[in-house]
Amino acid sequence: MKKAAVRIAHQAPSDEQVAHVADLFRLMGDPTRLRIILVCLKHPTSVGEIAAELDASPSLVSHHLRLLRAARVLRAERRGKQIFYSALDRHIQCVIDDIMAHVVEPTEFEDTD
Repeated sequence: MKKAAVRIAHQAPSDEQVAHVADLFRLMGDPTRLRIILVCLKHPTSVGEIAAELDASPSLVSHHLRLLRAARVLRAERRGKQIFYSALDRHIQCVIDDIMAHVVEPTEFEDTD
């Protein structure tokens, strides 16, 4: 698997790949959807639990969950009558962790004048 990752890093991405990544960033750029992802990264969570934690309506949460599942960010697992949502794979956690680390790291501004 590492060899495949290395090959991808050295190849120029196709226009289709760039468009897909841009779509993912746009999807995760919505604050409500990002909060849903963050909740689902902790542990598998039901629509009702997500709605309660975000103080949002279950129908709004369900709408966002459909989009996140279609984009392969989250997966659904049925347990009895309820469906629980979690990150599709560890890559989602890594992307969020890396972006959060970038946001909180100290910045140094260079005076270019």
